[in-house]
Amino acid sequence: MNRKLFRPKYRPSQNNKTCCVAAERPPRERTFRLPRCARIGAVPLCLELPIIAAAAHLEPVFEPVIEKAGFKLVRLRMMGGASKTLQVMAERPDGSMDVEGCTQLSHALLDFIEAENPIEGDYEIEVSSPGIDRPLTRLADFTRWKGHEAKIELSAAIATAAGERERKRFRGRLEGLDGNDVVITSQGQRIQFPFRSVAEAKLVLTDKLIQEDLKARKSA
Repeated sequence: MNRKLFRPKYRPSQNNKTCCVAAERPPRERTFRLPRCARIGAVPLCLELPIIAAAAHLEPVFEPVIEKAGFKLVRLRMMGGASKTLQVMAERPDGSMDVEGCTQLSHALLDFIEAENPIEGDYEIEVSSPGIDRPLTRLADFTRWKGHEAKIELSAAIATAAGERERKRFRGRLEGLDGNDVVITSQGQRIQFPFRSVAEAKLVLTDKLIQEDLKARKSA
């Protein structure tokens, strides 16, 4: 496989992620480029593209590769328009992730793609850390981040109280789980809904969350 190093262009990330991008050239050439990684001081830099859709059907394909490389998959998404990017959001088992980790995982994924060719067509790969205001994608996330504020969007609107208009977007404090139901407190009201109904969820960047992240970094 012929890999060619190139100098990338970046713009600052808006969601506290360090990231690397590996770009695939047209399939006929079967040529890949090395991952792109950068950080200026404490500012992570990242290439962002519009999101198209979740790529849950690809998780069973890529998750074993990610775990074998020593990382945990957080989220997998296909992004972009005519030019597509497969975004792989991952972290180490201890929750950390840096540019070196992104680079290591990018190489593992490129080797797998070259050998297995799991996706048709042209696309890039972006490997990123979840960031402080991370997405909540697993059932256990709602227990792990209990006490923190989150934004949650459901797949369908629900009524939270008698006579109240149905809605599907919420912002509130995570209260953990009740079985397989997510529990939050929003505007003084306890709200509960099935985890399977969650379309999108992420932590809100607060002072409390930043302090917890700093504490975890110091103890690492």
